[in-house]
Amino acid sequence: MRWSVRPAQYLALVLYLLFLGFPLLWLISASVKSSAELNSLSVNLIPSEWHWDNYGEALSRQGLLHSALNSLLVALASTVLAILISVPAAYVLARLKGKLRVAGVTWILVSQVFPVVLVILPLFLVLRTLGLADSLVGLTLVHTTYILPFALWMLQGYVAAIPAELEEAGAMDGANRFTVLRTIVFPLLAPGVVATAMFSFVSSWNEFFFALVLLQSPENYTLPITLTMFIGGEGKVALGPLAAGAVLAAIPSIAFFSLLRKKLTGGLMAGAVKG
Repeated sequence: MRWSVRPAQYLALVLYLLFLGFPLLWLISASVKSSAELNSLSVNLIPSEWHWDNYGEALSRQGLLHSALNSLLVALASTVLAILISVPAAYVLARLKGKLRVAGVTWILVSQVFPVVLVILPLFLVLRTLGLADSLVGLTLVHTTYILPFALWMLQGYVAAIPAELEEAGAMDGANRFTVLRTIVFPLLAPGVVATAMFSFVSSWNEFFFALVLLQSPENYTLPITLTMFIGGEGKVALGPLAAGAVLAAIPSIAFFSLLRKKLTGGLMAGAVKG
């Protein structure tokens, strides 16, 4: 019975991975197809002819690399700011009791479901008054505010999972509050911080609406805005270069996840030992 279940589990895992990876495979396939093949009615995953010129055209048009650098700077800065703010706030929220905790959790949930289109106009007016409407600094502040509720929600769950008895034991051994946080809480919280940083980075990297409204200068465009420039004025889309640009746009997110994956695994092991 056990031998019959294991192949079925592997088959289900392979099918699930194919289901998740098929859009990316199709995007990569489209990035090396000719315009004629992309506009034809034939459906094939492997191109009949490989057109690597799509990547060269994507890199040479619309300042793609400069926009990617803008997106990288905004995403990294937003992630760092969100983590620095949400870690202490999540600790306080997780350790609160009674109505204050309920009010904090309610604020997080309401902010997550609140339509951003209702706040974009007053947000734009405030940033314009401060001189930050068409700048990467202003967009970074907006992205930080945008991803902060999600980061706070994730981290407060991680903090709540850390037993308060560990802090009490550290205090009984003579450690002050800062020492307890530095040596007990923060090492156990490291996997949560890494996971939150991953999702915060991707949320900022892929964000389109705020960048579209707040940025007017082409030198400040982020990558999602630049990718829309592959659509012509008459609605004609350069499918090959657009697909190539989308593949290139996905590389930093994949690299960021791969870089922090080892940190996440190491943090989980360290947390298990310390717990």
